[in-house]
Amino acid sequence: MDKNIYESCIAVLKDELVPAMGCTEPVAVAYAAALAREMLGAVPEKIKVAVSGNILKNVKSVIVPNTDGMRGIPAAVAAGVVAGDASLKLEVVSKINDADRKNIAKYLSENRIAVEQSDTGCVLDIAIAAVNGSDSAFVRISGSHTNVVHIEKNGKVLFDRETTDDDGNSLSKFKGELTVKDIVEFADSVDLEEVEDILDRQIKYNCAISKEGMERDYGARVGKILVDAFGNDVHNLAKASAAAGSDARMNGCELPVVIVSGSGNQGMAASIPVVVYAEHMDASREKLLRALIVSNLVTIHLKAGIGCLSAYCGAVSAGCGAGAGISYLRGGGYDSVAHTIVNALAIESGVICDGAKSSCAAKVASAVEAGLVGMEMYERGSQFYGGDGILEKGVENTIRNVGDLARNGMRETDEEIIRMMIKNLK
Repeated sequence: MDKNIYESCIAVLKDELVPAMGCTEPVAVAYAAALAREMLGAVPEKIKVAVSGNILKNVKSVIVPNTDGMRGIPAAVAAGVVAGDASLKLEVVSKINDADRKNIAKYLSENRIAVEQSDTGCVLDIAIAAVNGSDSAFVRISGSHTNVVHIEKNGKVLFDRETTDDDGNSLSKFKGELTVKDIVEFADSVDLEEVEDILDRQIKYNCAISKEGMERDYGARVGKILVDAFGNDVHNLAKASAAAGSDARMNGCELPVVIVSGSGNQGMAASIPVVVYAEHMDASREKLLRALIVSNLVTIHLKAGIGCLSAYCGAVSAGCGAGAGISYLRGGGYDSVAHTIVNALAIESGVICDGAKSSCAAKVASAVEAGLVGMEMYERGSQFYGGDGILEKGVENTIRNVGDLARNGMRETDEEIIRMMIKNLK
């Protein structure tokens, strides 16, 4: 296959499949806060936080790990400034201990943190201004969860560069470049030694948190309820296992996940169902890894036109990816993968993202279900066609339509969701 596309696929898998502890938006806030404290050289006496509406939306209701159940922007900031390790990036809160938790609670009780919504126009934007005595520090992250674009110390600019919504976001590398046909060709031909370490880590981490969600009562217990109500056949277990991982992650579990497209829920939805089917089929390790490549890259390809945060639920893309990966696992080629994606998009597109919280687990299950139904339809000679709603002949045309719907058509929806969610915060 084309050398540039091959190398781009390798690069984006390495960029995207990285570990994170907790929901990536509050963790990104904690990371920015830890950087600000590091630049300041002391725990701040006062902090002013300005974040985009989508950050407010995704931090409002989700538990920050290692904080004894705390939620929201102030909790994420406090965790970062009191005990965060900025060198760990999206695992910034992973080393917090019992003494740190008490100090975080004390810091929060002192009302040192002011939060406001920013107006930069970037959907992912975090700015932290910290003060201690006569010293000050300022850190801004924008475009993606660890993309630092500005640093100041005592009014002196130490680092600065222009930013856009796609800045620092490896998803944007795939806009107009990658196709589903490329993904299948890459999965068929890639030297697995180049990616097996990151795929093995994805399997290990994401299956561990799924197991945790199945064994303990987290949040709304969606994964456990699905198995209890509908049994443990492979179809139900695939979506229940992904949901269980989300149950745990959204509700304070301190295990890391390997994210995809900047999201742990998408990382789990794209990977866990494929692993469940591979175990059921007794598939070879090689076939599983190649199927995971399809699932991950389809998820990333779908998200490239949407952006990292929007009113469109990202689990839909990951559910399509899971269906595509399982189709490939079962011997399907390009036609099967492409039709699975189109069928799944016809079923599920338009599910809204109203922030990170317990109900994300149910949306993960629903998205995986759509991917599985899309796959089973095609294998049984049934499909949706171009002209059915937003579908257009050709999988890439349909993917572009979905990207336009999510990025442009749902912009006002996103603003209304944010208004609804934050009206009680003021």
